[in-house]
Amino acid sequence: MPQPHTLHTFDEALTNLRNTVLMMASLTERSLDNAMYGLFQRDSDRCNVVIADDEEIDSLEKAVDKDGYDVLIRYQPVASDFRQVIATMKLSNNLERVGDAAVNIARRVKKLNAHPALPEVQTLEPMYTEAKAMLKDSLRAFTDGDLEIAAELKPRDRQLDRLNKDIADQLTEAMPKNPEQLRGYLNLIFIARALERVGDHATNIAEDAIFATSAQDTRHSHPAPADSSAGL
Repeated sequence: MPQPHTLHTFDEALTNLRNTVLMMASLTERSLDNAMYGLFQRDSDRCNVVIADDEEIDSLEKAVDKDGYDVLIRYQPVASDFRQVIATMKLSNNLERVGDAAVNIARRVKKLNAHPALPEVQTLEPMYTEAKAMLKDSLRAFTDGDLEIAAELKPRDRQLDRLNKDIADQLTEAMPKNPEQLRGYLNLIFIARALERVGDHATNIAEDAIFATSAQDTRHSHPAPADSSAGL
């Protein structure tokens, strides 16, 4: 028979699960920072650290999944406890994807650093700043159960998408003028796309925070269009 989920051992197991995913979050944030530091400071050693740390991020994701399933099977939690376990497991999956994005950035940066510096690198700084802030805020929404912060992530993600498009348009426009920089521009476009994906995963984390706290499923939801008949 499953143990009652009100036992102290359940609280301890849930705390351990959250601690593991928070450790994973810290490492993932560090990987993203290292990858972008490698870009802006032309430091390929930082990129190598990102690539090496990815194995630990993957291992932590497996640990969260294993411990999460153990909690579900052993204690059979219900209601908010059940949602918290499921949301924590989904959080680890999104963090692993952010870690993958950081690795993709690091590998592109190493290619860029093998050639003369491109001034267009600095155009990615606002996008990185926003993607990093979105990730931090989504994690704060998750750990604090802050629905207000969580609800702000989706419109911010649309702004990040626009930044990505603007950068891609700018670099594509520059390609015919500087054909010798074609590979470098393509690498920058792919780095911007990876940052856009970080925003997507931050939005997913915020949606899971809303689900864990209030049981609302806000995935695929969009603001209601304005009533065209208004004022007639």
